[in-house]
Amino acid sequence: MGWRRVAGQIGRSVTVWAVSTLTMLVLAGLLPDFRLQAPDGDSATRIAVTAACGAGAFGLLSALVWPVLVRMLLLVPALFLGLLVFFLNGSLLLLALRVNPSGRGEVAPETAVIVAAVMSAVASATGGALAVRDDDAYRRRLLRLAYRRRRATLPCASTPGLVCVQLDGVGHDVLTGAVRDGLMPTVARWLATDGIIPPTHRLTAWRTDWSSQTGASQLGILHGSTFDVPAFRWYEKDRGEVMVCNRPTSAAELQRRAMARTGEAGLLAVDGASRGNLFSGGAGEQALVLSIATRRRGRENRSRAGYFAYFSDPANAVRTALSFFAEIGREIGQSTRARFAGQHPRVGRGGLYPFVRAFATVVERDVVVTAVMGDLLAGRTAVYADLVAYDEVAHHSGPDSRDARQVLKRLDRSLALIEKAAEHAPRPYRLVVLSDHGQSPGETFRSRYGLTLTDLVRAGSGLPVPRGAGRTPSGAEARAAVRAALGRDDSEPGPAPRSEPVVLASGNLGLISFPDVPHRMTKEEIDARHPALLPTLANHPGIGFLLVRSAEHDGVVLGPCGTEIPLAELDDRPGPLARFGPGAADAVRRTHAFPHTADIMVNSWHDPATGQIHAFEEQIGSHGGLGGAQSRPFLLSPLTLSMPEEHGEALTGAERVHGVLRRWLGELNGPEVPLDADPERRAA
Repeated sequence: MGWRRVAGQIGRSVTVWAVSTLTMLVLAGLLPDFRLQAPDGDSATRIAVTAACGAGAFGLLSALVWPVLVRMLLLVPALFLGLLVFFLNGSLLLLALRVNPSGRGEVAPETAVIVAAVMSAVASATGGALAVRDDDAYRRRLLRLAYRRRRATLPCASTPGLVCVQLDGVGHDVLTGAVRDGLMPTVARWLATDGIIPPTHRLTAWRTDWSSQTGASQLGILHGSTFDVPAFRWYEKDRGEVMVCNRPTSAAELQRRAMARTGEAGLLAVDGASRGNLFSGGAGEQALVLSIATRRRGRENRSRAGYFAYFSDPANAVRTALSFFAEIGREIGQSTRARFAGQHPRVGRGGLYPFVRAFATVVERDVVVTAVMGDLLAGRTAVYADLVAYDEVAHHSGPDSRDARQVLKRLDRSLALIEKAAEHAPRPYRLVVLSDHGQSPGETFRSRYGLTLTDLVRAGSGLPVPRGAGRTPSGAEARAAVRAALGRDDSEPGPAPRSEPVVLASGNLGLISFPDVPHRMTKEEIDARHPALLPTLANHPGIGFLLVRSAEHDGVVLGPCGTEIPLAELDDRPGPLARFGPGAADAVRRTHAFPHTADIMVNSWHDPATGQIHAFEEQIGSHGGLGGAQSRPFLLSPLTLSMPEEHGEALTGAERVHGVLRRWLGELNGPEVPLDADPERRAA
């Protein structure tokens, strides 16, 4: 009944106020710079009244003034906002004590920050503990935390919705190993690995294209096209630019191209939400989406809106900030232990990396998960969210490392939170968990051979080679998210002088382009210009195969000892592609047909027995090319949905995954993605 709900809400509010009052009294007794009485002393009753008035004033200011302050700070870089909230919270406490009708209460500014943080955390915990006992109250609390209220003009449908959570970089074998070892009990329960309860989900492996990285896979999943995305970064001769999938300007251009090619706005075009992704998927609700981060910053720019919505609750800021600094300490401890233990292979983990890791594993995770919970409680039809924590840690610690496995445990808890929120949603939901690629382990090319791919190309081209091997820049989704949170675009160095080749790395996939030649060069043209280049690359022990255009055979795969196989003959004569498994020939042929494929495509060595590769970037867990677990992500789907594979065919390519998700939306009686999408949205 209505009166009971009101009475319950009043009771919870009074309890929170009482606990806050007690907390203030305890802190006043512990902190020398925090006083709730006059200098000459007060009675216990007067002190209690002062604390009660102060706690009440602080609670009202936090509820009424705090959201306004955060809204006013919309143009402040989001990463700074997480630290700024402490000082704002302390300022509210100072104001609360100043307007206290008892006329008592003093606190030093630096102590006010501590007192406000503790009081906010205690009040949040108390409110949550009380609300969780009541399903309706718990649902309302989650909705307040998520700040995603649905407009009255958009009534919630009764048909099931679809929520997809992407665990970035988690391969199929890594997931099954984590479930087997008890690291992911939520997923284990869904798969019923204990054999006691029936399963609710099925696990399916799928195979990526040659470009096994988030830019290609997520573009295909959300927008239905991976055409002309040959790698994570590549040089486009017609535009004279280097495209980088996690650069906001490049992401916006790739999304525009995909929409133009398919004629669709995307998977999430109808009542959808995109959270923490590189691309929007055509969603009307977007937060932390990289492809819209290039728009002019302002209230209408929602690429970082999720951060402000999350930090609008000071308790969220306190909890996340404490976890952020704890994660930095955890990374420093883990990297120090690895260094003293002589762990091999190993890459540098200093500089800003501990902060990037903490951002990916704490801030991005908390904000995205909270946003998804809000979308469920708002009853949205389709939600797609990306959690990048594992991918970032595995790059530097290794995909099977203890560090990365600990991240999987925390991701499993995030899935449990989302599942819990779905129980309180106004409509049923089908929860799909998937990955965009896996990761393959191995020593870096530079560490193994003492030179970079750029050094090898320069040597084969007769150009001077630096005496010391330099580092190849590496990039990941977490770094792009940090730059977007700081309000900065990615400004990688431009291409080399036009007389020199442009060498770019995407995991264990290398791309070599000659910018002074307007077309894609043939093998014959490359041999005439640099006779030693192709033999130098093809015969190097760290390189598995090359792909080049051929005037005679259209395209050829080159390997050691003069191996040269036309693309049309790869099915019968796989040559160096044999060790890369089924589907390698099709993936190479498809990439060869892209307009912006590099003059020379280089795939590193791969050991089928161990799954190891040599990344051309500074990563001991990498992805981007062919070889090992990087090409084998997973799709975890409810049994209530149809089988992902049709007619027993293997699920190959992100475009096929897009088709499966569209089919499931149709099965759930949700609206199909329109073919003639809103032209204004398509042009955005």
